[in-house]
Formats: sequence, C-alpha cells, structure tokens
Amino acid sequence: MHFYEVWVRSNHYHGKVGLTYCYDKELLPGQLVVVPMRQEDVVGVVLTKINKPHIKTKPINRTLDLSPLPESTIKLMYWLKEFYPSSIGVIVQQFLPQGLTGIFPDVVTKQSPPIINQLPRMTAEQLFAYHAMQLPDTYLLHGRTGSGKTRLYLEMAKDSIQNNRSVILLTPEISLTAQLEISFRQVFKDRVFVLHSTLTPKQRAERWVGLLEAKDPMVVIGPRSAVFSPLKDIGLIVVDEEHEPAYKQEQAPYYLTTRVAAQLRQIHRAHLILGSATPLVSDYYVAKTLAKPILRLQTLARPQRTDLKVKIIDFKNRELFNRSEYLSMPLIEAVEKALASHYQIMLYLNRRGTARVIVCEVCDWQAHCPRCDLPLIYHGDSHSLRCHVCGYSTGALVSCPKCHNPSIKYLSIGTKAVVEEAAKLFPNARIKRFDADNLKADRLEANYASIKDGDVDIIVGTQMLAKGLDLPKLSVLGVIMADTSLQLPDYTANERTFQLLEQVIGRVGRGHVTGQALIQTYQPDNKTIAAAIVDDWNSFYDEEIRERHQYGFPPFTHLLKLSVQRASAAAAQKAATKLMRNIPSDLHVDGPAPAFHERQSGKYRWQLIIKSAERSRLISCISSLPSGWSYNIDPIDLM
Repeated sequence: MHFYEVWVRSNHYHGKVGLTYCYDKELLPGQLVVVPMRQEDVVGVVLTKINKPHIKTKPINRTLDLSPLPESTIKLMYWLKEFYPSSIGVIVQQFLPQGLTGIFPDVVTKQSPPIINQLPRMTAEQLFAYHAMQLPDTYLLHGRTGSGKTRLYLEMAKDSIQNNRSVILLTPEISLTAQLEISFRQVFKDRVFVLHSTLTPKQRAERWVGLLEAKDPMVVIGPRSAVFSPLKDIGLIVVDEEHEPAYKQEQAPYYLTTRVAAQLRQIHRAHLILGSATPLVSDYYVAKTLAKPILRLQTLARPQRTDLKVKIIDFKNRELFNRSEYLSMPLIEAVEKALASHYQIMLYLNRRGTARVIVCEVCDWQAHCPRCDLPLIYHGDSHSLRCHVCGYSTGALVSCPKCHNPSIKYLSIGTKAVVEEAAKLFPNARIKRFDADNLKADRLEANYASIKDGDVDIIVGTQMLAKGLDLPKLSVLGVIMADTSLQLPDYTANERTFQLLEQVIGRVGRGHVTGQALIQTYQPDNKTIAAAIVDDWNSFYDEEIRERHQYGFPPFTHLLKLSVQRASAAAAQKAATKLMRNIPSDLHVDGPAPAFHERQSGKYRWQLIIKSAERSRLISCISSLPSGWSYNIDPIDLM
C-alpha cells in the first residue's frame, strides 16, 4: 500500500495542509484522483508520496484517466498558497474546473500549421519594441491607445509557438475576448482556446482537458483565471490592459493576476508583457526601480490618423444644460450631427461604486478627509460625512466652507438615467446600455459584432466600454461626468480617473472617422483630468508618486485590509477596536472605520488597514487572525 498527500478541490475543506490517502498502486505527482471526504466524493490532486502515517487513512476511490498536472502547475500551487494564504480547498479550485468526474470524449488537438496568415508590417516603434523583447524577462509595454500593442502580442506569440512553447493572453473582461479571439484565430486557427466563466461547467472542463492533453503548443485567451491553465511549457504570458482592477480576485485567495503571472514567468523562464496605455503607478515605479524594460509606443498604428477634438464642458454652467439635466447642448448637438451622418456615439458614465459626489457648484470645493486627503462619503442615516479609511467623521454641510454659498450638491447619476434621457432626446436612435446589470444575451461580448457593424447608434455604459474596443463607426464620445471616480474614497481615485478618461477617449479618433470627445466635469481645471485629456502621463505620474510617498501608500508600503461583520455597527466597531489593540505597535494601522458598503445582508462591516514595508509582516498578521475576520492582502482599493 502507498500513501499520498492529496490536495482536494472542495469549499468544505478549510485546512491549510493536504490530506493523507492510501492507494494500492504507484501514483505520480499531479495525478488527478477522486477521494472520499466526509459525506462526499471530491476531486483532488496528488502532491507527493509520503511515509505510512500513524493514523488510519481512507483509500483513494479511483484515478481520473487524464495526464498528471504539469510540474510547473504544482509549483505554482505551492507558491499561491504561501503568497496569498488560503485554505487548500480554495487554492485547488483555482487550478481545477468543475465537472472533471464526468466522461470526456478522446480529446485530439488538431495539428494545423502554426502560422497561417501573413501578419501586417510593424511600425518602426513596434519593431524597436519587438527587438528589445528577445530575452525572457518582464516587459512593461506602455503604448497609447491605437498604437498597435495587439500586433506586438501576435508577433511575440508567433515566435513562442514556432519555438514549440504555449501562450497565455489575459484580458481584464470577458467582453474583450471576442475581438482578441478573432485576431488570434486568423493566425493560429484551432490552436486558440478561450476560457471564461460564461462557459458551462461542461464546456470549461472539456476545454481544460484539451489543454492538459494537448501535444502541440496552444494559445489560451481569457480573463484572470486563464493564468492557471494546465500548460506544460509556456513561452509567453501577456497581461493586456494590465492596470485594470478586474485582475484582482475579490474573494479568497485574493490574488493579483500580475503577481501570479510574474511567478509563472519565473517558473517557465518565459516572456511576460504587461501592456497598457495607462500602466499602474506602482508597476511603473517598480519597473523603474528594478531597471526592468519600459517600452513606449506613442505613434498610432494607422498612419491615416483622423483629427480628434476634445472639448471640456463645465457642469456648473447650467445655461449649457437647458434641454437636459445630464447632457449639455454641445454634446446634444454633436450627437445629432453624428446620427445624421450615420456614425456612432458613445455616452460614458463610470458608476464604479455608489459614492455621492459632494461638491460646491460655485467654487469647485469638494469634501475631503483632513487626515487621508480622500473624498468623504455622505451617510443619510446619520446625516454625516465619513472617511472610510481612517474613520474621520463630521456633520453634513449646508453651505460651502470655502465660499460660504449654500450650494453644496450631493450627486448621483446612473447609466439607466442616461439611457432614458437619450431616448427622450433622440427618439429614433437605436440605443444599447452595457454595464454589470446586463443579462447574458445583452452583454457586450454577445453584441460586439453588431455594434462594430453599426447596428447600434448610441452606446451607453460604464468602464467596460473604455477597454480595448475598436469601433470603426464611432465618431462622438460624451463623458457624462468625469468627476465620479475622483470622488471615490480611495488613494487610487486620481489614478482610476486618469486611466478611465484616457482609455475611453482612446475609443474615438483611431484612424477610422473624425472623432470628438466632450468631457463634462465640475472641475474643468483639475490636474488629473487635464493630464488625461492631453495624454500627459509623465506629469500625472510625478504628481501621483509624490502623493503616494507623502501619505504612505503603495508602492512605498504593502497593504492588508481586515474586515469583520457583526449584527450591529456598535458590535462591529467594538470587534475592530479590540483587534487593533492586538496588532504590533510598530505596524501602521488606519481605522477602525466602517467599510464603504457598511451594511450588507443585514450585517455591519468595519475594517482596519495595516501598512508595512515588509509584506511578510502582513502575512504574520493573517496567520493570527481570530475567527470571524476576513482579509485581503495587496488590495487594489481600500473601500
């Protein structure tokens, strides 16, 4: 009899070490098995053979008729458990799909020639970047929208496939997989596998098995979970739009995809490309500090660049809003002209979160925390303004503390209201809304082809519209309120505003038709908005990194967010205060403070933010947490 340590795929297993099982045959590391656990049979993976234990062990029910997981996958599993501490059951769920106990037909990967079509010629900048990326390393590809980053991905992928090494191309949203799949299938045909959560469990399991059993190098396209694909030899990993918050897993094990990709790159000695028009400030700083290559693409890939006119519209000038509360007269006129010319219009409103914008309509003053310099949030139940990082609180305002006018406004606009307004103003236009509330049939990825063909006149939506879309008939962009993300109570508010504005402006003027962008804002002189409009990355970065250093935020510290839920706000505050007193005094602690969404499902949530220059200190805090607490290490925001 042989004995093995097995990691099981089960939500019900909360242990931090593997389970021991016996089997009458020799098994290899990575072998997939079915084992009994409590009252159910679950799938597990054999990690290692061990000596006979001193306790009674259950036998493995059976092995799955599949190849063992690659050694590189096992190494990544070990690393993930240490770097993002979580239970074994949760860790294994990242690597193994549901439905593996089903019966699969023989998976035969078609062996089409790896390169089918001739790729278009690269620009001089693309060629320079390509030649600079010949050695396996991490590369930050800082390319403005429309500069042809995808063309470089294709060239690097071609080299990897020709060297018999697979490729992983990660996208922040499922909606972006459609156009990337089209581009890559034109070159690599049936070597392209797409993985995402809208597949049925059976479809996902079958594709996963296809990758595990593939004899040829493959191209995998998908959102963050695709980084765990069971590929034997990876030559290239691309994280497209690397700045996007969607790359952070917001449930256990709370991993950040770019960090997982960096570890995977080391395991395989592969190329890693972090591509973005607006790279994360922290990533840019780390790349500079570690002397990692930063490659800049500033020239548009299409030489027939059309003019892009950007106009700032002051939301405080209500004379410009005499036909609509949300859409200014210049924007309405631009939409009417575009409709008459059979061009498309995009109306963009970022609704990330539900923060109220607290602003003076006369002098631009906005409510910020005096301790954290972060926006204060209005709480209607207590009629107060609160900081959701440090806990600072003050009464609600009836007049502006700067100009003393009774002109404080609490703003809240949503995409549905924009659709209703557009329908009234343009009754003959075909209007579609795309945000997180869409049903499956109405999602962006399901409608991408019809949108690209011009079957929709006015596209209304949130930040998903800002990411990578190339719409040939898009002529007018209207940003309904550019201030919304500036008012998020978080240290990344300026960064997200810069990213989203530059990204969404990049949807127009891409070389197809003449484009114009109309930016409505309460802060026409805001530095972040001004920098985004003219693509002034350097000045934005310099200002932002200075503030991060001043207030002790990443990349100068590591962060750990601790949260607790209780039946009442007082109980949650008491629990948070008690834990705070047990945290080592040499660690910096912000809070306790109510979470951004304080009340959820009848429970009240409070949080602590711990900062440390040593990430290992934060891992130690996690290991000593009392029951009932949740944690998020390396959070992308503090809300």
